[in-house]
Amino acid sequence: MLKEIVNRMRGQVRIRVEAPFPERILNLCGERNLAFWDLDWESETTFTCRLSRRDYHGLRQAAKHLECTITVVRREGMPYFVGRFRKRYALLAGLALCAACMSIGSFFIWDFTVEGNETVAEEEILRALEKNGVGIGTFGFSLDAEDIRNHVLLEIPELSWMTVNVSGCRAYVQVRERVMAPEMVDERQPTNVVARRAGLVQQVRALEGVKCVLPGTAVEEGQLLISGVEDTDTFGARLLAGMGTVQARTWYTLSTVMPLSAQEKRYTGEEKLCVSLVIGKERVKFFSNSSIEGRKYDKITTRHPFSLFGLPLPVTMVTERYRFYETEPSAVDPQAAEQAAGALLEAYLHTLVDPYGQVRSVLCSSRSTDGGVLVTLRAECEEQIGETVPIYQDNPDRSRPAKR
Repeated sequence: MLKEIVNRMRGQVRIRVEAPFPERILNLCGERNLAFWDLDWESETTFTCRLSRRDYHGLRQAAKHLECTITVVRREGMPYFVGRFRKRYALLAGLALCAACMSIGSFFIWDFTVEGNETVAEEEILRALEKNGVGIGTFGFSLDAEDIRNHVLLEIPELSWMTVNVSGCRAYVQVRERVMAPEMVDERQPTNVVARRAGLVQQVRALEGVKCVLPGTAVEEGQLLISGVEDTDTFGARLLAGMGTVQARTWYTLSTVMPLSAQEKRYTGEEKLCVSLVIGKERVKFFSNSSIEGRKYDKITTRHPFSLFGLPLPVTMVTERYRFYETEPSAVDPQAAEQAAGALLEAYLHTLVDPYGQVRSVLCSSRSTDGGVLVTLRAECEEQIGETVPIYQDNPDRSRPAKR
């Protein structure tokens, strides 16, 4: 296989030899060290074989004094393929211009790859880079990576680290998102722990301060749970940074009204396909929006970037498909409306409870109203209701634990 590739790169010729004594031709090849292969006898006086381009010319010179006819059946390989375009100057000039454009274009950035982002959108990072002079068509060797990094990190505080590496015409952007530091508690600041919401206390764990409630106590929102004021027999009242957790059973009642009529899409079957080319930062449109304005439609955009041998080119074909529709009122099934409302309320409930605890049970009920369904969700949860608040020293009596 490798030998075949080498022969085709160097060029090879398949010939037909006709002679009264063809053995003389073969003996002559042996004397002159002319290599041949793929020998095939067509008759007693005719055979075909392959030789390299150089050995073919040597055989032609050596066989002039012999009574034989040498005919070229086929020329194969790279030299003969290139030789076909030898006199096509316009094509050669175009190839040279294309090679020059590709060589020059490789010094510019035509594609971006962003890695390491999870919550920060890739579009936001690319917009920040473009604002600081790094975009499609930017000269790759003119980048000041440190200056770009400092400006982008100032614009996107969610990022803690970033680097931009240019390889060919592609820029690799690697980022690391900032891990938010936990809220620090200033132990020198006197604080109380109060109820974030009403509930039935199940467990009180005071890390610092005085417990003001016991398990089984029903508390209201804002009620003192752990006091940062401690009475001592020697020095009187002492201010502390009250800290701790209070687990409690809580109850939620959420409700919403779902209408029994809605606007439904009905596609007309009419579609429009629009094509445009994006060359660098310029966009060339092959359509007009005059027949689209004022109508309702869904737009599906597809981008097809061009590449050559894996090298991205600054050309992208953008197709936009418009599906036109009309809206008409339609009735909503009451049971489906109730299920949809219940799912919405339960999702909202989890946003309220999940940071502090968990939902134990959920019960949904519904009743008909004018033009809709009133859905009510009642839930029992178990969560941490303690909230740290500062002590206002100008009103110390408010922070003292209640006597029991």
